[in-house]
Amino acid sequence: MTAASETGFRGEAETCDYLCREGYAIEARNWREGRYELDIVARKADCLHFVEVKTRRKDGLTTPEQAMVLRKQRALRRAAQAYLAVTGWRGDVQFDLAAVGYSPDGRYDVCLVENAVEFHW
Repeated sequence: MTAASETGFRGEAETCDYLCREGYAIEARNWREGRYELDIVARKADCLHFVEVKTRRKDGLTTPEQAMVLRKQRALRRAAQAYLAVTGWRGDVQFDLAAVGYSPDGRYDVCLVENAVEFHW
């Protein structure tokens, strides 16, 4: 595993822990169907949350929020449509961003940005 993939894996793990503490149930992590991929699918109450995790060094040149470019938003929507088709979920959905910053001392901080991506089905 490369350093970048280890960092991403740790950011996803920290996000799952955060979501569980906040009352979410993790439905899937690193879900794949063909070329589609979702970082985390979580449920809270009657809403399914597609959570894109972006992990960046706190003093880096780009923030996690800046990494959520239009191309990534489109890919997230397509992956969510595939997930819904496979699972048959018919309730509310929401697209969130987990902006994870990490420090050289090994500390990870998760900031959940709800409704980070608008969806237009």
